[in-house]
Amino acid sequence: MRKMFRGAAALVTSAAAVVALGGTAEAKPAAPAADWAGCPSGAVCIYPQNQDPAVSPSDVYWAYGPHNLRNQAGWHWVLNNQTGGATADLCLDFNGQNCNYNIRAQSGVWADLTPVNSIRLNRP
Repeated sequence: MRKMFRGAAALVTSAAAVVALGGTAEAKPAAPAADWAGCPSGAVCIYPQNQDPAVSPSDVYWAYGPHNLRNQAGWHWVLNNQTGGATADLCLDFNGQNCNYNIRAQSGVWADLTPVNSIRLNRP
């Protein structure tokens, strides 16, 4: 009986090792997210006035929460290259207040930033 338990224990241990190795061997790393028009993955970017198409951002935002804008007037591309469904808002007041436009993840807008005083990055 003792031999049977040892044999069964060895079989279970080796089966677990095979499953563990098999699972690890088949796991594939997630594909890295790509930059978009010079905007790094995970960021929200504002491009210089009248730069169309968007080539190189003038402002890059990484942190969630409000970011006050300075000297942004006229038409700009704003790209939300955040991942995981995070959104960004264009806000008429400072500190992320009175937001009037939401930009979903992986999209962009051509916007007149003259009345916009802040941008807010939102967690998904």
